[in-house]
Amino acid sequence: MLRLLRADFFQRKFLRKAKTAFKYSSSTDALSGVKVLDLTRVLAGPYCTQILGDLGADILKVERLKVGDDTRSWGPPFVGNTSCYFISINRNKKSICIDLKSNNGRKIIQDLALQSDVLVENYLPGKMEEYGLGYEDLQKINPQLIYCSITGYGSSGPYASRPGYDVIASSMGGLIYVTGPEDGAPCKTGVALTDLATGLYAHGAIMAALFQRQKTGCGQRISANLLSTQVACLVNLGSNYLMAGQEAKRWGTAHESIVPYQAFATSDGYITIGGTNDRQFRELCSRINRSHLSSDPKYLTNALRVEHRRELVEELGKTLSTKTNAEWLESFRGAHFSYGPINSLSEVFADPQVQHNDMVQEVDHPSAGTLKLVGPPVKFSGTGNRIRLPPPELGQHTESILQERLGYSLAHIQQLRDSGVVN
Repeated sequence: MLRLLRADFFQRKFLRKAKTAFKYSSSTDALSGVKVLDLTRVLAGPYCTQILGDLGADILKVERLKVGDDTRSWGPPFVGNTSCYFISINRNKKSICIDLKSNNGRKIIQDLALQSDVLVENYLPGKMEEYGLGYEDLQKINPQLIYCSITGYGSSGPYASRPGYDVIASSMGGLIYVTGPEDGAPCKTGVALTDLATGLYAHGAIMAALFQRQKTGCGQRISANLLSTQVACLVNLGSNYLMAGQEAKRWGTAHESIVPYQAFATSDGYITIGGTNDRQFRELCSRINRSHLSSDPKYLTNALRVEHRRELVEELGKTLSTKTNAEWLESFRGAHFSYGPINSLSEVFADPQVQHNDMVQEVDHPSAGTLKLVGPPVKFSGTGNRIRLPPPELGQHTESILQERLGYSLAHIQQLRDSGVVN
């Protein structure tokens, strides 16, 4: 009975808080008032919390003494003393340095967790429990806490104790197996897509848990991992194998089930074209002055085009190689099939649509000056999704957080510094 009364108290308390926050956030940032304790480093976790920060959550990034997040040193290139890698995934956060191995350091985390809505961590399974900071430990002091653990392979099972990195999980989860030239070696993707997808899954799960907490007043534990995320991201390839027994293979830029749907060399670069149905294929052939190809009995349907893939791609390639990217883009203007050049990064950021979408935003950094950052990709009509704070310097907010949020005196903070608990 006591437990039920306690749960009811927290539920009523949170619902009052949620209604107030919702009223306030309706004209400002969606997650304004939501406090996130971020004990993550490298990519998947920081990417997750950055998304929450863009939406207005108060992100407190807990870092190792003197060293900080691993990616602070992942350079060159650097801006000042901070790597561009770290800068890309840690905006809208405040940094506090704490020694989790010390009793006083763990007490600080407990005090912060008591007043937090969300905690995100990506330590090896069992490590947070060793510190007395696991979900069961913190749930006792804050039943409303949403506790998200991001691991390489899961919190239990034969691989649970292994360190998890994107390239390993994408290898084991099939992504690298299906990436690369058709007759060549497997390749990693140019960016760490498994890490990024895991961060996105975790962000979505946290949003769902916050919504659920409005109804129950209770938090919960969320477990996300790189391997499971990558298996889920196999989508149609996973379905093809599970239901049709069809093993996947590498196709380069081509598509297993659609022809033409790939990159072609032009006289000065590459252009990617997707003729995903018969009408689009006919239009493509017309615009490159090869209309007879669309009436050839071998290419009348997509199934036939897949069957005769090599000879059709060779024919299209011969023609497309005769003009520049710019010439073909002009020829395709207004077409109903999809097309686009393979751009270098200089071309990406010079692209008029990228610029129109406001994908590059500037923010002032206390020591590095003005930073150009890739902005949030999603726009809202009634709420904010924006860069409010630059990526923090290491331990930049330690004193202010301890003093203002936890009420520690300056003398106490200095004692913690002197004893190596914070910096």
